[in-house]
Amino acid sequence: MPEADLPSLTVNPEKPGLHPRNRHRGRYDFALLIASSPALAPFVTRNAYADDSIDFANPDAVRALNQALLKQFYGITTWEIPARYLCPPIPGRADYLHHVADLLAASNAGVVPQGRAVRVLDIGVGASCIYPLIGQHEYGWSFVGVDTDRAALTSAQAIIDSNDRQSAGLRAAIELRRQSSSAVVFRHVVQSDEVFDLSICNPPFHASLADASAGSARKWKNLGKATAIGKAPALNFGGQYAELCCPGGEAGFAGRMIEESSVFRNNCLWFTALISKSSTLPAVYRALKQAGVADSRTIEMAQGQKKSRIVAWTFFNARQHAAWRQRDRFSVSDDIA
Repeated sequence: MPEADLPSLTVNPEKPGLHPRNRHRGRYDFALLIASSPALAPFVTRNAYADDSIDFANPDAVRALNQALLKQFYGITTWEIPARYLCPPIPGRADYLHHVADLLAASNAGVVPQGRAVRVLDIGVGASCIYPLIGQHEYGWSFVGVDTDRAALTSAQAIIDSNDRQSAGLRAAIELRRQSSSAVVFRHVVQSDEVFDLSICNPPFHASLADASAGSARKWKNLGKATAIGKAPALNFGGQYAELCCPGGEAGFAGRMIEESSVFRNNCLWFTALISKSSTLPAVYRALKQAGVADSRTIEMAQGQKKSRIVAWTFFNARQHAAWRQRDRFSVSDDIA
């Protein structure tokens, strides 16, 4: 896909909070999705507003919707993840990538860089491999996906392998690495002589499974669902412990990530993290100041009632950003499928 051919989408204003290039700004066309992915059909019913929808409290329905979206919009014909692993919401994940694409454009004369020369480090790639799948399709970027969970990496590799023929070289564009220690972020997986244009990360939100269950209970309530007394609410998007929880929750993880990024300051142009809770931001800003970053940005995002933000930081000043661009990091000679 040449730089001039970024997706131009005709959408209705149903989801105005999403990025202008997000393919999911309009309401889901369930007839179209079912036509390409018939397995979605049993989960689609009329809601109280006489519109087609699914029960978003049903993990199987959410998984079937994801499969249909990935097939229809991103050419992913096979997408299976193990039971109880995180099944991420596609529109929000796509939004993150489009916003950080704009961040790179600011260092590239306003043009979103594309092609495999752009390298992205995905911290916590997960069983779904969702960011590399979307990012490779939309911008042709290459990814290194990192995770501590062997089963998650096995699942991600299976998705890559099963779609390689249809998706024109996912194996060449996506590399997976296992992080041997949950106590570190970049150590052990980033080599001293390699560079990335971006790092992306969804830190675990919760400090404990009890916090995760409480959050799920609130979500169920918002969806108009109730749980039986004494019964733990199901996590409609799933998630293993390491995907949902870590010491200190997202504030603790983000703080460790920022501190460690200073050691790898020359290896990455922009470090980024998705922060779900506004209450986390003061601690993040303190950590950024202590790390001595040259610049930082907070990018607001919204999907319906859900609000989150990307915090991005760099250790390069304006002159060094220009020098990075001159190193031909963003020059693209290979074709994008």
